[in-house]
Amino acid sequence: QVQLVESGGGLVQTGGSLRLSCTASGTIFSIDAMAWYRQAPGKQRELVARCFSERRTNYADSVKGRFTISRDSTDRAVFLQMNSLGPEDTAVYYCNVDSYVVTSNSGALRYVSSWGQGIQVTVSS
Repeated sequence: QVQLVESGGGLVQTGGSLRLSCTASGTIFSIDAMAWYRQAPGKQRELVARCFSERRTNYADSVKGRFTISRDSTDRAVFLQMNSLGPEDTAVYYCNVDSYVVTSNSGALRYVSSWGQGIQVTVSS
C-alpha cells in the first residue's frame, strides 16, 4: 500500500557529503512521521533522524550538527543531507514512513509503518 524508493547513496571520502532521498507512493491518505534509520555490519538498526508532520525533528546524538532531515512541500518525499561524513557513518540507510493508508473502497484507514529497501552509504578513510 506504500512504496518507498530511496536514492542518493554511494561511496564518499571522509569529510564529504551525500544527500539521500526517499519518495513515497501508494494509497496514502496522510503521512505522520518520516525517518531515516541505518544499520552497520554486525550492529542493530538505529534511528538516525525523524521528521514529524508538524516538521518537528529529532536526531541521534552521533549525527547532530552534521545531518539534516527535511520533507518536501508535497509531503511525499524525505531527504537526509549528510555532511562531514566519517567511516563510522558507513551503513545501509533505510527510509521509514508512518502513514494512514486507504485500505478499501469504503475509505477505511489503517496506520502502517513502511520501510524502503535500503541504500548503501560507504565512507572511506
